[in-house]
Order: sequence, then C-alpha cells, then structure tokens
Amino acid sequence: MRHITLSALSAPSALSDAKRVISRGGVMLFPTDTLYGLGADAFSDEAVDKIYAIKGRDERKPIHCIVADLAMAELYAHIDSNARALARMLLPGGLTLILKKRSHVTSGIARGMHTIGIRIPNNAFCLQLAAELDRPFTATSANLSDHVPLTTVKNIAHQLGEATERIDLALDAGELPITIPSTVVDLSGEQPFILREGIVPTHQIWDAIGMGE
Repeated sequence: MRHITLSALSAPSALSDAKRVISRGGVMLFPTDTLYGLGADAFSDEAVDKIYAIKGRDERKPIHCIVADLAMAELYAHIDSNARALARMLLPGGLTLILKKRSHVTSGIARGMHTIGIRIPNNAFCLQLAAELDRPFTATSANLSDHVPLTTVKNIAHQLGEATERIDLALDAGELPITIPSTVVDLSGEQPFILREGIVPTHQIWDAIGMGE
C-alpha cells in the first residue's frame, strides 16, 4: 500500500495517483467529510469485489458511491423532487440518498439491486476526483464489517490486517475528528424513509422536503 500524506502541496499529485489507481481497477483509502473510506470504480465488478473482500462484508449489503454533483447522479439514478430538495438544502454534506437506479446500470455496486446509493460529500478532494474520473467511485467506511470505524490510517491498517495488502493507495489526512456516518435516506419507495440516523439531523431532512412540523 503506497502512502501519500495529503496537504495543499501534495493534493494535485495525490489526485492524479488516485485517478490512476481507480481507473486501473485498484482500491484507495481516502478521507471524506465524515470518515475514512475505501474507494474503487463503483461499476467495476472486480473492483467492487475487492472492497467486499477487504471489509469482509456480506455481498447482500449494498455499497454506496460518491458522485461529483446531482447531474452525475442523474446518469445512474432517477432523481425525484424530494432528492432535488434534499440536494439543494443539504448537499454537499453528510447525506446518502437511496434512489431507484436506471435500467442500464447493472454492474459493480448495482448488481442485483433495484436501487443505488449516492453521496455528494462536503470534501473538495472527493468531488474533484469524481469529476476528473467522470464516474462514481465507492463510498464505504474503511473498517472491517461490524467493527467501529477508526480515525487514522495507521489504526485502520492495523484493524484490516492482511486485507490491507489489497489496498493500492492510502491518502492520509491525519487523524479525522471523531464523528458519525452520513444520514441515509431511502427515496426509492412511495414515501421517504430514514434508514440510518447520522450526522445530518432528522428534522433537517423533513424540513427540506416539506414534511416538517
């Protein structure tokens, strides 16, 4: 696992290296606006399989992706009025939207799924990488399945153990603040449903889509 310390000086070369790794089907460890994540081409079956293997994650549990903006999300998912309202009020930010996927999206994180989860994080590096790749990359926390997410690359590598060998590049932003994961809102059904309460408060979700008290 190659290691790059992220800084204003190293960011351009780190971006190029990250783009190269993902374009070649590799995996990176990277910081988001909430936690460290594991990133790979979201629609490569082989790359997504690597993510599941690293995490020891049940393949029936979905993995979400990072997009540069709502326009990119719309290439892969159906964007309704609720999604637009949430994006307008709360994105970029710590929010994951579960949306009905488009019929042509059948590989990677979308295999066997009727939905797709998207994130637009409040993190300039993530957004720029998605824009330069011109496609989504995975956004799943960098920890073993059912284990607590950790805040440093060193501790993450220790937790992952031998699975770290499957990671090609680590982008180290130092110790991240202790926080909680993104709030996950399912917009794929008849009514919005909060699947996971996270960093975005519930009342902000309902207020954004006009369902607040």
